[in-house]
Amino acid sequence: MILSFDERLNQILPRVTSRDFLDSKGLGNEIGFWIFDYPPDRELELRSFLYGTVLPALTKKVPALRADTIDLLQLVTGLLEERKLLDKTIDMQLRSGDESTLAALRSVLKEDKIAQRLASKHDIPNLDLLILTGVGSVYPMLRTHTLLSALHPIMGNTPLLMFFPGRYDGHSLRLFNTLAEDHYYRAFRLVPEII
Repeated sequence: MILSFDERLNQILPRVTSRDFLDSKGLGNEIGFWIFDYPPDRELELRSFLYGTVLPALTKKVPALRADTIDLLQLVTGLLEERKLLDKTIDMQLRSGDESTLAALRSVLKEDKIAQRLASKHDIPNLDLLILTGVGSVYPMLRTHTLLSALHPIMGNTPLLMFFPGRYDGHSLRLFNTLAEDHYYRAFRLVPEII
């Protein structure tokens, strides 16, 4: 049976509140990294469902659940603001274009540094779930597969769920369904299209 987008959305809450998911059971000693991939043109629907339905219902369904949601765009802009680089970055982009700006930001926005920042701002060992959003908004400043790899040693036993606007087939990530595939093998699809 092929699930529609709406049917897949309705599977998110039961899946992430299940004991097997939260305890990373049945993963064969793999890390608890999960990806919910979705059609990029359904971004606004996904956000509405996530923020309007899933997140408010998490603690109602599992009252003791400790979860954090991180919007990667807010994380990146916060970092640039703290370093007094946001306005300079915008000016540089207007003057010099995307490539020069990205090259200048590369050392500041390295995925391992972003992973460390994420760890310093959130008490990951005491969370039951960490949710990442805003993947499409930070492209090409951040590369998803590299960020996930940088998060491996940081996450420990805490499950991570990333919402990904594109396609993940269990072997590679294809952002916006059009960009070249980035190979990544260590995450599981949260809700497959076929059940």
